[in-house]
Amino acid sequence: MSHEQNPTPEQQQVLNQIRTLITEKKLDRRKLMQTMAAMGIGTTAAAAGVGGALTRVPTASAQDSPLLMTVSTEQQPTWIRNFNPLLDQNSGRWPTQSGIYEPMAVFNEMTGELVPWLATEWSFSADNTALTFTLREGVKWADGEALDSADVKFTFDTLIGNEALPGTESVRSTLPNLSAVDAPDATTVVFNFSKVFTPGIYGIAQQNIVPEHIWKDVADPVTFLNENPVGSGPFNQIGEFADQYYEVLKNPNYWQEGKPYIEGFRFPAYPDNAAANLAMVSGEVDIASNFIADIEKVYVAENPENFHYWFPPTGADVHLYTNTSKAPFDDVNVRRAISMAIDRDQIVAVAMFDYTHPADATGMSDAFNNWKDQAVIDSGTWVKRDVDAANALLDAAGLAKDGDVRKLPDGTPMEYDINVVSGWSDWVSSCQIMAQNLEEIGIKATVQTYDYSAWYDRVSKADFDLSIGWSDQGATPLDYYEGQMGSVTKLAVGTSSARNWHRYSNPEADELIAQFAATSDATEQKAITAQLQKLYSDNSPAIPLFPGPQWAEFNTMRFTDFPSAENPYTLPSTYSNTERLILITTIKPKA
Repeated sequence: MSHEQNPTPEQQQVLNQIRTLITEKKLDRRKLMQTMAAMGIGTTAAAAGVGGALTRVPTASAQDSPLLMTVSTEQQPTWIRNFNPLLDQNSGRWPTQSGIYEPMAVFNEMTGELVPWLATEWSFSADNTALTFTLREGVKWADGEALDSADVKFTFDTLIGNEALPGTESVRSTLPNLSAVDAPDATTVVFNFSKVFTPGIYGIAQQNIVPEHIWKDVADPVTFLNENPVGSGPFNQIGEFADQYYEVLKNPNYWQEGKPYIEGFRFPAYPDNAAANLAMVSGEVDIASNFIADIEKVYVAENPENFHYWFPPTGADVHLYTNTSKAPFDDVNVRRAISMAIDRDQIVAVAMFDYTHPADATGMSDAFNNWKDQAVIDSGTWVKRDVDAANALLDAAGLAKDGDVRKLPDGTPMEYDINVVSGWSDWVSSCQIMAQNLEEIGIKATVQTYDYSAWYDRVSKADFDLSIGWSDQGATPLDYYEGQMGSVTKLAVGTSSARNWHRYSNPEADELIAQFAATSDATEQKAITAQLQKLYSDNSPAIPLFPGPQWAEFNTMRFTDFPSAENPYTLPSTYSNTERLILITTIKPKA
């Protein structure tokens, strides 16, 4: 059922049987969730049907042998058996990227360092036109074949030859700058650049590598599901796989001796946030990355000794995007007026439960605090609420009020939808607040919800007026500003794009981005970034709202050594990219 309601008579009959099985301790939570999903029974209906017996359902992980960690990462009713690491992270089952497969290095956002992984060292040539990696010796694929430089070269040649493959992290923006990939010996890989592009080290280093001897026979790597993956990672065996449950088990011959410490992962299908949160509060889930309103009361208070969370505000800033390809959003003063009408403090307090804080005028999250120019932050009045100033800007732009609603010069009322994903309650609430704010400056905004696929199709093709959405973020600020202002990311309206949804470009930004990419000097890059920040603030191409929290909840009943504010060794979120390898090779079973 798409909405929570009382069970039907047929469903109640099943629930009566479930209640008996619970009482007799013949049903674990995994089987319960599978049965509920198959019957289309929501969590509220289940609670109504089985009453207090629901809280007595034992967790399957407590009964299973070996002990597997239960993970909540995606909310969908069924699983598709797809372990293709060359697709985007959301297409393959967790942990395909950086779990089953591995990169040459891992960028740890919490330390700002590239951590050696399949490679032990790397360096640029004196003129920054060649990047050489030295691979670790003794690494083997799951079938016993040696992993060597030919696999790395094959992986990148495959990506270069298939533009529809997104790859890992920011590799796709790096590939056009490569002229060739060479493998002069088994442990050496050389990436030759057609032009200097020093940020390319991060995309290259973090690309997951696939085995040539398996993938050379794949007819179409874009549609290949890779149902039985052969990886090098700490977890590379697929256990049980069903529509609503699957397992990924440890690699007994992993190259890091003694790791991983845990036996593997189990993934029940949670069709919605309510089902996932029910499993979390019951103690079934060991680690998750879900939005939970009022988490201290709803989650932590249920078991303060073992239920914990950490939401560092280092995720990419969430924005309100205005479609700059059409009037009046092509006018910087209109964009600024909309920004100044927004009550970010209210959004953070009400919609986000104070899990984050209002964005500043750089548009960057807390991950880049060391890059930020305080002068830009201090002068960024356009990201502060000032309704009078916002109205004055719209008056000056000739967008006069007619009653309660302003009109464009041709008489068209300023009435727009704010697009958002249905069910993303924090974003929906944010949009509702913004709609109320915009009424104060004569703009009538209606919150329009879509399922994820429809929302993404519209925003990626610039088929919208206003839309909430995320932004780019990589190891340096370059990814963010290229996605906000770079002409290379400004695709034609109607063409799907992973970034620059608002379709804005600036030739000064292009020049600064090129300067940044042409140097490996950290001091020079920071000075260029300061100029990009000022350019961004002066032109307000998009409207930053708040840094995205890195959602992470964890349960220490069965496992320990999770990253936390007290032990911030890496990002805690299951949605982290290559950093996930640090997380899953550190967590241990509780003694």
